[in-house]
Amino acid sequence: MKQINRRQFLATTAIALATSPALAARPKFRLNYSLSSSMYGTLPLKEILPEVAKTGADTIDIWPRVHGNQREQIEAMGHEAFAKMLRSHKTAKGILRMGCITRYDLGPFGLQKEMAFAKKFGTKVMVCGGRGKRGLKGAELKAEVKKFIELMKPHLAAAKTAGVTIAIENHSSNLINTPDSLKWLTEFAPSKHLGIALAPYHLESLGVDAAGHASLIKALGNRIAMFYAWQHGMGCHKKLPKEQELLQMPGRGKLDFTPILGALKGINYKGLTSIFMHPVPRGIPILPTATECTAEINRARVYLDKCLASV
Repeated sequence: MKQINRRQFLATTAIALATSPALAARPKFRLNYSLSSSMYGTLPLKEILPEVAKTGADTIDIWPRVHGNQREQIEAMGHEAFAKMLRSHKTAKGILRMGCITRYDLGPFGLQKEMAFAKKFGTKVMVCGGRGKRGLKGAELKAEVKKFIELMKPHLAAAKTAGVTIAIENHSSNLINTPDSLKWLTEFAPSKHLGIALAPYHLESLGVDAAGHASLIKALGNRIAMFYAWQHGMGCHKKLPKEQELLQMPGRGKLDFTPILGALKGINYKGLTSIFMHPVPRGIPILPTATECTAEINRARVYLDKCLASV
C-alpha cells in the first residue's frame, strides 16, 4: 500500500471535509417575513397583495377592523375569489399564501370557527391576546397563567385538528404581558399549537432593553411563532407628527435590533416576522399610499438585514 506523508494526508482530509454533504455549512439564516395587511389601513386587497413580494415577504397576515378591514373584504368577495387573488401573485417561494390571521377581536376562546377558515387556506398561525386577571406578579401570576392554559386545552385540540398555532401576543394590559408570564406560558403549554407572538413594543414599555429581549428570546426558543419587528418609539396612542409616529419602525427609534436578531439567529428562528407599527388613528395606512407604505417597510428591512449581517 502506498504511503502518504503528513502534508498529503491533511490536504486530502480538507478536501473530503469541504465536499462532504453531511458536513456542509447550514443554509444562511434569514427571517421569514409576513406582511401585515393593517400596515396599509383599509386599502383594498387588490392594492395590497401586489406589494407583498416587493417587501421581501412570502405570506400575507390578514387583519380585521379596527386596524384594517381585509378580513371583512374576504367575506364580502367570497373565499374562492380571495383564493384566486392569492394564486395570481407570486413570491420568492412560489404562490402567495395567507401565513397568518390576526384576531384580537375574537380572543383566545373564540377562534374555533376561524380555524376552519385558516385550514381552508393552509394558514399556520393565528394571533390573539391572552385572557385572565391582569396586573398580577409572582405566585399569583403563575397560578393565573396555569389557569389560562387549562381553559385553552379544548381550543388547542381544535388548533391541532386545523393544523394551526395560536400565538398569544405579549400585549399591554393583558395577562400575558411580562417576561415571567411568557416564560410560564411556554412552561405550562401542553401543546406545540400554543405559541407566542413577541412584540418588543410592549416589552420596552416595561423597561426591557435590547439585551433583555435577547435573553427572553433564548428562553422562549421555538415557542415564538410570530416576531414583530416593532419598537416603542414615542408610542402609538396619541396623534403625533408622522416623523415621530414612524419612530416605531425598526431603524428609526432608539432600540438596537442587533442583539435581538442575534438571539433569533441563535435559536434558528423559523417563525414569521412582521415589520410593524400602529398608526393613529387606527385603520389608516402608515403612509398615504401603498407605494409609500412599501418603501418604508423596505427601509426597515434594509436596516434589519444590516443588523443580521453583523451577528
